[in-house]
Amino acid sequence: MFRTVFRTTLSVAAIAAALPAFADEAADADSIVVTATRAPLTLDEIPSSVAVLDKAAIDRSQDIGVTELLLRTPGISVSRNGGYGTSTSLRIRGAESDHTVVVIDGVKLNDPSSTGGGFNFANLLAGDIARIEVLRGPQSILWGSQAIGGVVNVVTATPEKPLEGSFDIEAGSRDTVSARGAISGRTGPLAWRIGGQRFTTGGISSFAKAFGGKERDGYRNYNLSGRAELALADTISIDLRGTYASGRVEFDGFSADSADYGLSKEFVGYAGLNVGLADGRFRNRIAYGYTDTNRDNFNPTRARPRSFEADGRNRRWEYQGSFAISDRIQAIFGVENERSTFRSRSPSGSLATPLPAFARGKAEITSAYGQLSVEPVEGLTLNGGVRYDDHNRYGGQTLFAAGGVWRFVTGTVLRASYGEGFKAPSLYQLFSEYGNGTLDPEEAHGWEAGIEQHLFDRKLVVGATWFDRKTVNQIVYNGCSPGSTDPLCSVPGDPTTPRFGYYLNIARSEAHGVETAAALSLGGLTVGGNYSWIVAEDRSPGANFGKWLPRRPRETANASASYAFGFGLELGAAVRWSGKSYDNASNAQRLDDYTLVDLRAELKLSDNVKLFARAENIFDEEYMTAYRYGTLGRSIYAGIRGRF
Repeated sequence: MFRTVFRTTLSVAAIAAALPAFADEAADADSIVVTATRAPLTLDEIPSSVAVLDKAAIDRSQDIGVTELLLRTPGISVSRNGGYGTSTSLRIRGAESDHTVVVIDGVKLNDPSSTGGGFNFANLLAGDIARIEVLRGPQSILWGSQAIGGVVNVVTATPEKPLEGSFDIEAGSRDTVSARGAISGRTGPLAWRIGGQRFTTGGISSFAKAFGGKERDGYRNYNLSGRAELALADTISIDLRGTYASGRVEFDGFSADSADYGLSKEFVGYAGLNVGLADGRFRNRIAYGYTDTNRDNFNPTRARPRSFEADGRNRRWEYQGSFAISDRIQAIFGVENERSTFRSRSPSGSLATPLPAFARGKAEITSAYGQLSVEPVEGLTLNGGVRYDDHNRYGGQTLFAAGGVWRFVTGTVLRASYGEGFKAPSLYQLFSEYGNGTLDPEEAHGWEAGIEQHLFDRKLVVGATWFDRKTVNQIVYNGCSPGSTDPLCSVPGDPTTPRFGYYLNIARSEAHGVETAAALSLGGLTVGGNYSWIVAEDRSPGANFGKWLPRRPRETANASASYAFGFGLELGAAVRWSGKSYDNASNAQRLDDYTLVDLRAELKLSDNVKLFARAENIFDEEYMTAYRYGTLGRSIYAGIRGRF
């Protein structure tokens, strides 16, 4: 039911994280183009592990949120503080959640006002997304030093016809309703698209039922997206893109049901000029990207309801060029300037206490990068790159990366890559009420090597990848006990006022593991699966040496099967298993393993209209991805989808 291209090496490892129709994708591996590499490249030119989810895969999965889609791919784990809309962290290969760079239509989405400066997946719905690409492992050369764990590249739909449209409407458990529509067209030099979605659910108690949570915490999300491309000449065009999302989510405190709720607004804008020279061999792009994230929390039982407010903005200028030196040599290069600002505060609930001043911070980073890809002999592709980042607070940093892929006529593919990353402390970690202005940047380096085998005219594909990553100066939060004599447990500049805690560099972590995958396609039957064994440990001297990093299961697995009948009916089942993990750094609080089973069905009414239905967690498994926070039980949804 879910077509995924899992690329562990040169061609495509086309592994369905949970699904079908693999053979067709595998057969065209050399024509599948990946754009998360900054310039369009086919899968057999990329040395990193890549998963590609196209529109057919997204539709067939029927998943509402992007995190549910990504969980079906290798090396991904997610923790969530309740149901839809609550704080959601995605980790690639055991890295910190803020070590993942998220990009929508070329614009980085990381929020400067969030704790680690990362992206909260809570409000990212599948909606009008046409394609998702996941690059695992360090990708800092092309996407910035923060991409230590990997990159999630989201591409919204583009028009292909003079006039076309689509819609999806579904409803189900817990008063959940989702409605999405889009219309687009391509006429002469102009291509345009407008889409929107409304999602609401009554939700579950964010505070887990096992601990007494009873009242439901609802969620609603409205989002709009639009894009336009105007060709000024055969080799010159301009792009305008924008997305806006507004959410309201109810949530609970750590120890009981509560009346808290949060409001969020997110805007992403992009404007770009594209110029092709030398008969298209020399492509140039000059662009400006802007993101604005606003978050406010309220508790109506307080005299002063607003309990938290934060704003984060990114402004980014960039130039990118790509030059085909020859049929076998290609260069990608560019310069970037990014300016980030944030402000936040947590007002007291008492009206007698004056509103505190906003904690404010800003940062600027200017970067230059280059990468060269060479095919010295048929079937072998090598690449290498360098990046220089100049941070206004931490100075210059140079990063390197290299890799290669080699495919043989036997259907065997070998690949290996190495990459580095460094991440400056977030503005929140430096300047918030818990900030520490003496923090050092986090630094990491990692490598991977893999093999993949295509058998029986690509009807069967198997692959495996080993990876290893080391991170130093990792930033962690340190709580302060009452009466602590630690000078950092006092508000900076006011030694008489204590604070709850602060951020500091103490951690050294290591992660290594294996990702395996296989897929088989026989006529209408497709079977696929993947297994990940990831050891992510604290290697800092002290009591936690050798402990598992929090909320990272060591083992995860996905399996699926689907069958397409000749009369338009497709049935499928998917299983996800997650091994145990721990909620805290000391590993004192265990999170048990769990198994989720989903069923899906789709019936084609015509070439343009389909009915669909799914049952998720059919055995009503109770589990937690974050201690004391609830998760969705058995859920049933049904709807209709149209494309015209």
